[in-house]
Amino acid sequence: MKLSPLSRISLRVIALGYLVALLVVPIGVILYRTFENGVMAFVDSISTPAAISALNLSLLIVAIVVPVNVVFGIVVALALVRGRFPGRGLLQSVVDLPFAVSPIVVGVALIMLWGAGGWLGGLESLGFRVIFGLPGMVIATIFVTLPFVVREVEPVLYEIGEEQEQAAATLGAGKWQTFRRITLPAIRWGLTYGIVLTVARALGEFGAVIMVSSGFPGVSQTLTLLVHARYIDDHNTFGAYSAATLLMAIAVLVLLLMTLLDRKRSTKA
Repeated sequence: MKLSPLSRISLRVIALGYLVALLVVPIGVILYRTFENGVMAFVDSISTPAAISALNLSLLIVAIVVPVNVVFGIVVALALVRGRFPGRGLLQSVVDLPFAVSPIVVGVALIMLWGAGGWLGGLESLGFRVIFGLPGMVIATIFVTLPFVVREVEPVLYEIGEEQEQAAATLGAGKWQTFRRITLPAIRWGLTYGIVLTVARALGEFGAVIMVSSGFPGVSQTLTLLVHARYIDDHNTFGAYSAATLLMAIAVLVLLLMTLLDRKRSTKA
């Protein structure tokens, strides 16, 4: 159906108005409140020991979560595309589970499993503390970021097919050599895109992490938890806006990288 010029203009105005109300205005308010006292005040706010510790912890969680999800994602994607085995549909459902389950529910489930009265809570008496520590935060973040690498690599594997891998096998190449020389280069753009999505989700995770974290500054407080603590507990709105701006700046960098990778992937396709 062909739209009239007036209808097209109206739709554009509505779309732009929606974006302005939902995105531009809130971001504008955050930036205004962050820099209303000057750039140095912002720098001082994000240079406190609590802020530096929160940033370091967030980056540490990302550094742990990404390699785990890369290995898991590639193995599961290969199993789903190349393999035929009982329970394949169940595995597909498990991969998509983080999309359907609230992060708060994930946090509660981890407490029930790893908490003091949980099935595996006895490990705490052996000195291995999961809940309210780094291990619990890592497990929660791994779960919520589980699908991204799988769902980005899987369609690429379907697209490239098995012909090159079979040809390499007939020429005497081993499985690892075939993967390293044939499969991995073919899936690199999908894999990279999945990694970027995982990083973005891991940095911004709040619901699951707050349930399994003590929230103590310098101990188990990520950037998202720092924003929450400054705004709700300390009533330090300027500090909360500053931490949110820092988190937003990192997210924008990730978004730019994701856009560039998407364009490259489209060019390669």
